[in-house]
Amino acid sequence: MKTITTAPKKLAVIVALSVAVSACGNEEATQVTKPQPLKSAVETQIPKTKDDALAFINNAEKELAQLSIEANRAEWIYSNFITEDTASLAASVGEKVTAASVKLATEASQYAHLKLDPINARKLDKLRSSLVLPAPLDPVKNAELASISADLNGLYGKGKLCREDGKCLTLPELSAIMAKSKDPQELLSVWQGWREISKPMRPLFKREVELANEGAKDLGYENLSELWRSQYDMDPDAFSTELDRLWGQVKPLYDSLHCYVRGELNEEYGDEIAPNQGTIPAHLLGNMWAQSWGNIYETVAPENGDPGYDVTQLLAEHQYDEKKMVKQAEGFFTSLGFEPLPETFWTRSLFIQPQDRDVVCHASAWDLDNADDIRIKMCIQKTAEEFTVIHHELGHNFYQRAYKNQPFIFKNSANDGFHEAIGDVVALSITPKYLKRIGLLEQVPDASKDIGLLMKQALDKVAFLPFGLMIDQWRWKVFSGEISPEQYNQAWWELREKYQGVSAPVARSETDFDPGAKYHVPGNVPYTRYFLAHILQFQFHKSLCDIAGDTGPVHRCSIYGNKEAGAKLNTMLEMGASQPWPEALATVTGTKEMDAKAVLDYFEPLQKWLDEQNTVANRQCGW
Repeated sequence: MKTITTAPKKLAVIVALSVAVSACGNEEATQVTKPQPLKSAVETQIPKTKDDALAFINNAEKELAQLSIEANRAEWIYSNFITEDTASLAASVGEKVTAASVKLATEASQYAHLKLDPINARKLDKLRSSLVLPAPLDPVKNAELASISADLNGLYGKGKLCREDGKCLTLPELSAIMAKSKDPQELLSVWQGWREISKPMRPLFKREVELANEGAKDLGYENLSELWRSQYDMDPDAFSTELDRLWGQVKPLYDSLHCYVRGELNEEYGDEIAPNQGTIPAHLLGNMWAQSWGNIYETVAPENGDPGYDVTQLLAEHQYDEKKMVKQAEGFFTSLGFEPLPETFWTRSLFIQPQDRDVVCHASAWDLDNADDIRIKMCIQKTAEEFTVIHHELGHNFYQRAYKNQPFIFKNSANDGFHEAIGDVVALSITPKYLKRIGLLEQVPDASKDIGLLMKQALDKVAFLPFGLMIDQWRWKVFSGEISPEQYNQAWWELREKYQGVSAPVARSETDFDPGAKYHVPGNVPYTRYFLAHILQFQFHKSLCDIAGDTGPVHRCSIYGNKEAGAKLNTMLEMGASQPWPEALATVTGTKEMDAKAVLDYFEPLQKWLDEQNTVANRQCGW
């Protein structure tokens, strides 16, 4: 597998060597292979000819392709048979991959001054810029960085909240409380307790930034911020400007949702807990990080918002077992003209949690051989949510197979937001119209039920947008020095208030390190990809619906059964990462520019309804 998405099972240092694509919405399952100390600094001479560069690229690609297969198999075995031995084997292969990636990226920087043909120049750039945490060439500092990274991962992974009665709660248990509890004191206790785990991370993170910045400079970048932002086929500063533009497009919709939710929470909890003006206290939104708000749907749901059916119940009534759910999702893709999944998919995937061994149940999509050995790994529950997740995961698998004929370095999505967006595009087509066509639903509800369905979507997808943006806004400023270590926590909450309109429920200080309470910060997983995916999925969906000739509301559209839309989609998927992402985007949308207007089109009925509700309640929107 070669993609970085919402929740990769393992993220290798080089983009092309991440091992599994996982389902949207549970990023906390992410694990990252950390840089290992090199035996000595990489010693290379600046090449004198283009032939030297081409030979290096060819050899690097062969080496990484072979290593990827070894790593994929080791990680698959570990995830499906969790023992000390399989863990050791997976870690050993991970070290080999990491060492090779660091070495090759450093060598690639020695060829950056040469003018190569477009294909090889693109390959060289990807080899050079794909490191997430570049190690300094100094072997002592390299070892120090590896140790710090492991320590940060350990602090997060071992994090628990231990209560006075002696019971210690893990993150999944704490998240369940955040999702279900309506007791503001309990919510506050859990919110504060989890953030105790990140306090010791502050000095480690500070030193890690110093070392990684040095590594970035060794590769020819000003700092780690420039390196991360250089991976999008644009000037780094132009990419930052592009993100601001996209956020500006969707902010009015977010503002309407924020205003409505704040008002409903005020009615639920009162002025002392949830003021009806200003920011929303972060512990009241149903999620440990207030990144998505779907868990408070019942609190803010519109009257008569029930669509009149329950997909979980419909699956039971029509006797869907786990495999039939997957077969139905495959049928979505074959209806678009894609070839059926290979027989090995059905014999090698994991659909049901085994009773005789431990496995990693987090849903993920895998490409083990860079060709046709594609699989999913899920402990499928027969629920509506899982039915959607299966469609999402197969979106990754069909993407993986589509670009199988690309050179290894291009076996990836056009940018790191595309892979996750494709999985979500498919999920957006699981509409009542689709459920009726496949025989699960007898009658499509009338438009009066749309507001409830759109509200559920918005609480997850629209609410997420500013959070998806601000995490890397904070990190980029840290990496560049604009935010000093003495301002880490202050700047974090300033950005959360600026973008989300969310604030800490109690006073925070620089003895705290609240960024570290979100895995992707100590785990060094870039986060902008998730913001991009939430924009792109709606842009793709709108364009595919237009291609399919659907003239109704875009939120009611399903491209199921339309081979013209499927052909356009496949053309883009087959490109992999071989072209700059604007070229890939244009194959489906007809434009080379990302555009968040499709988000507004999709949620137009909801925004109109939200604005009406806010006006009737005389709410003062904004913060």
